[in-house]
Amino acid sequence: MALKEKSRFCERWNLAWRAYESLREILERRVDPLSEEYVIVRDASIQRFEYTFEIFWKTLKDYLREREIVECFSPANCFREALKAGVLSPEETEACLEMLRSRNLTSHTYREETAQRLYPRLKGYAELMERILQRLNKNF
Repeated sequence: MALKEKSRFCERWNLAWRAYESLREILERRVDPLSEEYVIVRDASIQRFEYTFEIFWKTLKDYLREREIVECFSPANCFREALKAGVLSPEETEACLEMLRSRNLTSHTYREETAQRLYPRLKGYAELMERILQRLNKNF
């Protein structure tokens, strides 16, 4: 799935979709939770989540700028502006803000406890990003 039109949003959307597919791919791997490979897959999944989240919110930012003529300057501000513009539901906005809090925990320090708590949430975060990216594609 790729957008053909040439705009900052379209370029960013294509990057976001590829990042999402990379995240989805690793989340589909099934490994024994007691194996060493599990930790490697978990940590790689978290890293892919971090870069997917970054391109995801910036894609939303470009959508809002190009489609809704709204400027936003941070992920939280962007999610709130998307809610005001009717791009996100209140539930999606809160889920995106929770996803932001999770990303903030992982991107500033590595803690085993954080990784253990975050990893099970990644599938839901990936599904949320997929749903919103597909909507942006359809509405652009």
